[in-house]
Amino acid sequence: MRVILVRHYQTQSNADGRIIGWLDSPPCADWKDDIDFIDGRLREQGICFDAIYSSDLQRARETARVYAQSFDVAEITGKAELKEINYGELQTKTKTWAYEQYPEHKKNPDLVYPDGESFRQMQLRGVRSLSSLALSHANDTILIVSHAGMIRGIVSHFLGLEYAPNLEQKVPFRYIGDFLFEGENCVRYDELGQASGFVDNGVIEMPFSRARAVS
Repeated sequence: MRVILVRHYQTQSNADGRIIGWLDSPPCADWKDDIDFIDGRLREQGICFDAIYSSDLQRARETARVYAQSFDVAEITGKAELKEINYGELQTKTKTWAYEQYPEHKKNPDLVYPDGESFRQMQLRGVRSLSSLALSHANDTILIVSHAGMIRGIVSHFLGLEYAPNLEQKVPFRYIGDFLFEGENCVRYDELGQASGFVDNGVIEMPFSRARAVS
């Protein structure tokens, strides 16, 4: 399976530096520019999709709908497992406030936010969902629209990276992750859009390859 993983459109809360989590926020004024960039890059690569999946949050579903129309995919499947971390009581707070009030914020993946979940819990549900898709779409190319937190969790897990040091890696709105799976294992990873912090900070080099499983 080949997975193209992208982020949802930029929301007004993103632009304002506020935590959204499981809530939603309207798109910012120039939200379509990022989607047009990604659409163009995917077409340059000649990529077509057999299926499109998205988080079930509005900002992801609406972004997926734009790509579905552009690539003539009739159906989008929403998956709750692919949505952002549940920040609980931190939702609507500023990111600056979160760092001040929670010293372990984005440093400890096992920190459970009040009335929410931990990054580790979010990562686990996302990994399980993607592993399941790898088995059901073994010979397909699929597009997944998700969130920055989930993308960090997926990249860290499937590339075998330590999670805690990568909780703050940048995931631009023009990020395009390109994963090649054999069974449930990612054997190759590349980035086709604006580079993530994993690349900019020298954590990985592109393209990234892992040893194939021995049968």
